[in-house]
Amino acid sequence: MPKRRVLFLCNANSARSLMGEVLLRHMAGDRFEAFSAGSEPDEPHSLTLEALKKQGLSTDGLHSKSLDQFENESFDVVIVLCDKAQQACRDWQGKAGEILFWDIRDPRLISKLDAYEQALFEIRHRLQLWLPLQKS
Repeated sequence: MPKRRVLFLCNANSARSLMGEVLLRHMAGDRFEAFSAGSEPDEPHSLTLEALKKQGLSTDGLHSKSLDQFENESFDVVIVLCDKAQQACRDWQGKAGEILFWDIRDPRLISKLDAYEQALFEIRHRLQLWLPLQKS
């Protein structure tokens, strides 16, 4: 059975969406292909990388990508992690079977490691609730 494709989307693709990509690969990479993108991509934030590594999660090859890179691609699920990216998702030319909106506070606003760890915790928790509801 083919893996389901999931795209995590936020504004900069420097924190939350990268976290979602890494977490889904770690938690259910046997069932899902995880991707992330930003409507206005920036570089991965150093505190994002630090929070992921602190949890023992691999950041190898992790980089920010533009939503435009996925134009005309199909995803089973798109998970939007911030309000700013909602409009970009509406205008996006790709295809999504389902769009979920999980508004996770932007840790870049606080710019302290514990804010990044909190965002990582919240995304992990939502994935823990969401994954059992997904068909194998």
